[in-house]
Amino acid sequence: MIFLWIGFGVSWLLAALWSDKTVERAAVREEIGYRAVQILGWILLAVPAHGYDGPLRLWQISWTEAWACVGLIVLGFAFSWWARIYLGRLWSSTVTRKADHRVVDSGPYAIVRHPIYTGILLATYATTAAKGTVLGLAAAVLVTLGFWLKARLEERWLCEQLGQGEYQAYRRKVPMLLPLGPKA
Repeated sequence: MIFLWIGFGVSWLLAALWSDKTVERAAVREEIGYRAVQILGWILLAVPAHGYDGPLRLWQISWTEAWACVGLIVLGFAFSWWARIYLGRLWSSTVTRKADHRVVDSGPYAIVRHPIYTGILLATYATTAAKGTVLGLAAAVLVTLGFWLKARLEERWLCEQLGQGEYQAYRRKVPMLLPLGPKA
């Protein structure tokens, strides 16, 4: 599983070169909260789960279940990549407005407003299930909270930058992170 995460991370960093010029960016102080939560979550997720038992171990999984988790990780990464490619040069790792920025509401963005986060969360929860540890579960909660905070910031910011009307209509139509979740 670690090789899947490393491969995804490296490919994602390389793809950052494929992005339009940033016109405006949210203040760093606005991003510190979600970034701190996510960094702590990623650190906890990186703690190896093999080789220990005791109070930190919640469950063990079989080889079949482990391979199912691998499949879910791949599915999550594939969904994120579909969204990343679909978004094209408008993508950024930070909360920004790009040149010619617009609301993208088709493809994976017709399923959820933040499909990149949804895919990474699927991979995170599959990794957590495979680990079966308290630290893995804490990591998943923190990563989820971090993405939720970032999504809220992005949405407030995009409403200011692109105007309330178009983005608000999109929010009423498409759920934030879960395909069958609440809208707006």
